[in-house]
Amino acid sequence: MAGIEKVIFMNMCMVYDKEGNVVALDKVGKNYSGTTFPGGHVEPGETFRESVIREIYEETGLTIQNPRLTGIYHWMTGDIKNVGFLYKTSEYEGKLISSEEGKVYWISGEEFLKKPLAPGMEQVWQMMHDEDAQECLQTLTEEGIVSKIQ
Repeated sequence: MAGIEKVIFMNMCMVYDKEGNVVALDKVGKNYSGTTFPGGHVEPGETFRESVIREIYEETGLTIQNPRLTGIYHWMTGDIKNVGFLYKTSEYEGKLISSEEGKVYWISGEEFLKKPLAPGMEQVWQMMHDEDAQECLQTLTEEGIVSKIQ
């Protein structure tokens, strides 16, 4: 049937404190690696919000409250559309604990941007900090990856 596409839903959350620090994840994986924010896939039966709260807990040991949706990030992998919901919050409890996903730690925003970032994190950072940037579409072209942010 024409017009139907497979979609994978994901999330990512920038957890931050009052001093301008963020929780970074040094992601280790075959398909996606580099410094990023924690997050993951939405499981069947979960709301997007429940999913981001669970993922942040699994990857960082922190229990977050009141994650605020700040943007949507999407791209194609073959014939599958990947849709990531971007959240941020400064409300959290607990102690940072790294997981099999990679090491987690607090870092200043300035230092975060100097790290070897995972693909697309420059655009994610922009959407976390620019109220007018709410959506990013990444497209692979012959010239490389093109980002359309609106």
